[in-house]
Amino acid sequence: MTLQQIYYAIVVSEAGSINKAAEQLYITQPSLTSSIKSLETEIGINIFLRTGRGMTVTPEGTDFLQYARQVYQQYEILSQRYSDKTNIKHKFGVSTQHYSFAVQAFVETVKRFGTLRFEFALRETKILEVITDVGTLKSKVGIIYLSDYNRKAIMKMLKEQHL
Repeated sequence: MTLQQIYYAIVVSEAGSINKAAEQLYITQPSLTSSIKSLETEIGINIFLRTGRGMTVTPEGTDFLQYARQVYQQYEILSQRYSDKTNIKHKFGVSTQHYSFAVQAFVETVKRFGTLRFEFALRETKILEVITDVGTLKSKVGIIYLSDYNRKAIMKMLKEQHL
């Protein structure tokens, strides 16, 4: 089963006939018929009931088309997100403990750079997770509080993450 066959089945179901669907798809009717029959053979069900008035969807076909539409919609989303190279957004994530000044700075950064070219994410969490997020590149920036009390432990964690 291919995405093309899935798309063809969706178009046929919406058009109600092979001829109309073939016109919409700019392919020949025999080619479309062959593709649909091949799909039906592969999945082991009849998606359509062929009548003198066109194509009607069988109960099994209704079930198949429900899933097929979901698959095809996900393909379109994926295609839109990654096929247009001019529309790729740079990701900028910040992990921090709960600090109001960090949230304020983050908001100002988003305002300054906008969301057309960047995809921003702010994650408020614990010290260890902030360090792990930056170490695994989940976030580009981590904001933590360093004091004489916690300096030794935090420096050890930073060293372990090669930060």
